Amino acid sequence: METFDIAVIGAGTGGLVTAAGASQFGARVALIEKDKLGGECLYTGCVPSKTLIKAAKVAGLIRRAEEFGIRVSSYEIDFPAVMARVRKVIETVGEHDSPERFRKLGVTVIQGEASFTASDTLRVNGQQIKSKKFVIATGSRSTAPPVEGLEEAGFLTHVEALRLSTQPKSLIILGAGPIGLEFAQLFSRLGTKVTVLEVLGQILPREDAEVAQKLEEYLRAEGMAIYTCTRAFRVAKTNGHRAISATCEVEGSTKGPVTFAADAILIATGRAPNVEGLGLHSLGVETTSKGIVVDDYLRTTAKHVWACGDVTGKYLFTHVAEYQARLLVGNLLFPYRRRADYRVVPWVTFTDPEVARVGLTEAEARESYGNKVRVYRHCFGAVDRAIAEGESYGFVKLVCDAAGQILGAHILGPQGGDLLQPLVLAMKQRIPISTVSQTIHAYPTLVEANRRAADQYYREKLFSGRTGKALRAWVRWFH
Repeated sequence: METFDIAVIGAGTGGLVTAAGASQFGARVALIEKDKLGGECLYTGCVPSKTLIKAAKVAGLIRRAEEFGIRVSSYEIDFPAVMARVRKVIETVGEHDSPERFRKLGVTVIQGEASFTASDTLRVNGQQIKSKKFVIATGSRSTAPPVEGLEEAGFLTHVEALRLSTQPKSLIILGAGPIGLEFAQLFSRLGTKVTVLEVLGQILPREDAEVAQKLEEYLRAEGMAIYTCTRAFRVAKTNGHRAISATCEVEGSTKGPVTFAADAILIATGRAPNVEGLGLHSLGVETTSKGIVVDDYLRTTAKHVWACGDVTGKYLFTHVAEYQARLLVGNLLFPYRRRADYRVVPWVTFTDPEVARVGLTEAEARESYGNKVRVYRHCFGAVDRAIAEGESYGFVKLVCDAAGQILGAHILGPQGGDLLQPLVLAMKQRIPISTVSQTIHAYPTLVEANRRAADQYYREKLFSGRTGKALRAWVRWFH
């Protein structure tokens, strides 16, 4: 029976980073994966979806070609060719996550499904594997909402949607979170008639309300039908079509039922941790519906078992899984352990325009800081580069305390995810908004919007109130 220092179950981002890092420090590491190395992000998540989003953006730009003085007489969307490019991109990116690469790093890669048979033993493919420590990095999966007839009528998750060979003519999406809206826009731009149903009162419920409202207006203008406060309660399939019955809440009263029909239904309403079949409860590992319970050091309630990534239910992002895994390598191998710090976690919804966020929303900040909150905005419609590129919709919004420390930053606009990063660093290092304003930003770039928003801080300080009056009096007196 082979014995390891660390056995990692799951080869998504968290598992791969943990295994590679620990092995390079000299630990004997087993990496166990029942499917392909690379996990959901590579095969059914970030990589293929962003590839599709790019194709959809190109289609959208072709439709706008005349804005730039270019006449396109005709074009055709070849959906099979679009999906073939998706597969090609996955293949190219996947070379970095090949079993051969990890074996060269000294990792023992085992293909199979793992389950605990004892506190220090796993069964994989009928064989026993012993290890001193274990890392659970098995990820999460989509879950279907409790809607009558949904299972019988059939539905797509993002996994099946990314493997389609035929484009649906019409599509209903349940859920207006990041996944739902990304797929809504990409399919709409590729020519599918899209309807989005969201049970809550705004799209992107976790985002700043002002940002969500402006994005909804943009998506509606592109041709998507979006219904908030709408709860699906029944699905029926007739003549190849799916019909959804739903109730809608309008001004506090429930209306309905209302019927929506489409060729296909895509669900994007929630996720659940992949913990079934592992035998975790026999080890005393506590789990909830959201994931495995871990402490600040990513240790479970069983002292020799650790976890990272989506399965912990903390933040379901690839970049958070990578952060946790890098932290975990040190905590597994060395006596000085570091706590996970989630105070500054950015995330991006890859619609067009993108929605990027770090820190508190305006509402959250006002709840915690009251009237000490200051909000500064700058629209991309006043940024020269954005105007030149025809990408002037949206704004940068900075939420600060009275001293100018950034409590939250929100961007709705072109390349919002990239533009957010300087503000993430500012929050992490407690760099005040005044320093952002005083920093030279290259012209003409989109990131000027950050500085222009920060400039509002000085305008408020220098041109209003007693300070403004005193400075104007000084100028009048001495000049």
